[in-house]
Amino acid sequence: GVVVMDYDNRIASLNPSAAKIIGILSEKAVKGRALAEIREQVLLDLSEIPMHETRTIGLYDGTIYKCSLDSFIDRGFPRPFYLIESLTDELRRAEKKAYEKVIRMISHEVNNTTAGITSTLDTVEKELEGISDTDDMRQVMQVCIERCFTMSRFITNFADVVKIPKAELSPVNLNDMIRAMIRFMEVLCINRNIRLSFHAHDERLPVQIDAALFEQVVLNIIKNSVESIGADGEIVITTSAHPSVLEIADNGKGISKQVEKKLFNPFFSTKPAGQGIGMLFIREVLSQHDCHYSLRTYPDGWTRFVIQFNKQ
Repeated sequence: GVVVMDYDNRIASLNPSAAKIIGILSEKAVKGRALAEIREQVLLDLSEIPMHETRTIGLYDGTIYKCSLDSFIDRGFPRPFYLIESLTDELRRAEKKAYEKVIRMISHEVNNTTAGITSTLDTVEKELEGISDTDDMRQVMQVCIERCFTMSRFITNFADVVKIPKAELSPVNLNDMIRAMIRFMEVLCINRNIRLSFHAHDERLPVQIDAALFEQVVLNIIKNSVESIGADGEIVITTSAHPSVLEIADNGKGISKQVEKKLFNPFFSTKPAGQGIGMLFIREVLSQHDCHYSLRTYPDGWTRFVIQFNKQ
């Protein structure tokens, strides 16, 4: 996308690609205005980029753009312009390759080490069974063994992200799938006094998905909504057609603008003990399904995870 400024550093023109990326409906809405004036109305804020420099900017839907500010000579005077290039696919491929290699290496080393330690501790603990005054020592060894198992489970969670199976797509009625999941999802909500409701579109909504993987995505999103609310709140699931869209909204504590841009980064989490695995799983599965998705808190205070399915 390209945004061309006038001599007073106001928007003179922009191409359709730039308009789509920035998030404006028409050139008329922004023509003649400074970028700083419209920063609250657009998805991509370019106003802080210094001349002849490049910045990488991430959005709430996980997309990443390389944004550059440069100039060209027009009638003897420099005119600034912004060049916006998508880096999402390229960066994600590089990211995935890097974290898969690191996770495999760490998983191999940790599991081999903990297996040796637990085996040794177990043997020593059994040898101490017939010796008096060794109860405290045996208890300590049991604690160490349990810690080794915990560490192994911890690293296995990361390894599982690398092993996400390839999606096997088949036709599924989106409304029927959500209805079948409602009872289980209600269990997550009832003890916290969270109201869960489903507003299904009247039409049948056939989508091509891997039902097992997609159900796990929905459950992860609902779980995040429940944790965001804590207690006494509401989660609303909505489907719509043309195109087929699934929206999961909650009135929890919301997401800040700073956090929005990092939500789909590998292993990023806002939770004190979080590992960021759930959001990474969601990102990978939705990417496999070629879905467009976004997660952010809107001015009305509701946080919405929106998943749009490509035309089937």
